[in-house]
Amino acid sequence: MLSKVHAAALYGVESVPVEVEVHVGPGEERIVIVGLPDAAVRESIERVSTALTNSGFGLPPGKTTINLAPADLRKEGPSFDLAIALAWLMASEQVINDRADEFLLIGELALTGKVRKIKGVLPIALTARSEGHRGLLVPAGNAAEAAVVEGLEVIPLQSLREAADFLSGSSPITPTRINPKTLFEQSAKTSEDLCEVKGQETVKRALEISAAGGHNLILIGPPGTGKSMLAKRLRSILPPLTLDESLETTRIHSVAGLLEPNQALVTQRPFRSPHHTASDAGLLGGNVRPSPGEISLSHHGVLFLDELPEFRRSVLETMRQPLEDGRVTISRAAGTMTFPSEFMLVAAMNPTPDGKTPSESNSTPREIQNYLGRISGPLLDRIDLHVEVPPVEFREMNSANGGETSAVIRERVLKARRIQNLRWNGSPTCNARMQPRDLQAWCAMDDTTQDLLRRAMEELELSARAYDRILKVSRTIADLADSQTLTTEHVSEAIQYRTLDRQIWT
Repeated sequence: MLSKVHAAALYGVESVPVEVEVHVGPGEERIVIVGLPDAAVRESIERVSTALTNSGFGLPPGKTTINLAPADLRKEGPSFDLAIALAWLMASEQVINDRADEFLLIGELALTGKVRKIKGVLPIALTARSEGHRGLLVPAGNAAEAAVVEGLEVIPLQSLREAADFLSGSSPITPTRINPKTLFEQSAKTSEDLCEVKGQETVKRALEISAAGGHNLILIGPPGTGKSMLAKRLRSILPPLTLDESLETTRIHSVAGLLEPNQALVTQRPFRSPHHTASDAGLLGGNVRPSPGEISLSHHGVLFLDELPEFRRSVLETMRQPLEDGRVTISRAAGTMTFPSEFMLVAAMNPTPDGKTPSESNSTPREIQNYLGRISGPLLDRIDLHVEVPPVEFREMNSANGGETSAVIRERVLKARRIQNLRWNGSPTCNARMQPRDLQAWCAMDDTTQDLLRRAMEELELSARAYDRILKVSRTIADLADSQTLTTEHVSEAIQYRTLDRQIWT
């Protein structure tokens, strides 16, 4: 007898519908699985057959053929176990039902018949809804994640026996329901606060500008000045994730297998801090079957690169295109995949190889130049704010007053973001993502301000890309000041954040 159920295969951060067909008929007693399966899928025959036996079902005699269609799409991972097992039971008439077409089935089976949690359930749930399925049968550990997709009946499963009884209609299961708004309300705020950082008011101002406009930032200073501490607290002043942003971020983390058990959504902006030994594939994404790297896991959040010159130059250069386009495309023999990567880059570094200021360093000028030269000019041009982090004086460290709290600064950031949202008709686009036509429309200057910018470009020998970055930062500073036009004060402050690289790198 022939049976068919519905499943899905992951392809990047998307999923593709897959039909699981099982035919049980006469012939030599053996099991064949076709449809371009990988090793994990081929091994599912042993897992499924043992799970069936341990769940009290029998293995039908004769030849069993399992087909995963479409046949030209490679199937990976153990997520097809549940669909294969239920289709096998239907083909051998051990489960009689007429509603298998209404559901998409996904899950890994233990040898005992227990249904185990898998990766990538959120994109699979979105596919189930787009394909018109009534619901989704998933492991209980993935039910909350799938239930954030509206209009889908999510059935949590603990075992194969429970799934078979549900499809046969003998044992109803209450669907899992999640209210995404409640998840955001219950989400704990970050424990870091900028008031914990003593002094460094100039750097805190730069962090506020960076958060308000979504600008990339580099912090340059000796060890112990608070660069990492400041970077980690940037997230505390960023706007909260919207539901759409949360779904996009959760989808990436789901495919990467980074969601906690029973976690439904990523409700806080990601903060990723890879070690400087990270490879190209680790940062950009890749491997034989491309998977998200650190820059995609930082989507809608912060990517913090500490000790920036210690990263291999080839690794840093891979970020140039994603920083511009907000996405990364990886081509392999298995196919081409595109991952979203709209992130804020925050980097930190010492001014010299030994960590001291140039005037106090024991390194030779050539050694300092070689150290700084590990960061290319094109990459530096893509970082909007270059900020010096000086040593903190004793009176500031000993002060009981740490300055404004993150909540106070965040209110100003939110106000500036609301201005930007209105500017682009409700789109959550920030100033850092402005296109050239947007610069012409929203960065008008009077003659005095234009002359100031012209002289800065000539004296500092800045590039055309740096010119655009100055205008974008100026627009953010004006938004924080609730100003419609760019003034000399706004532009001069933005220029100040472009001079440090020229002073040090030359």
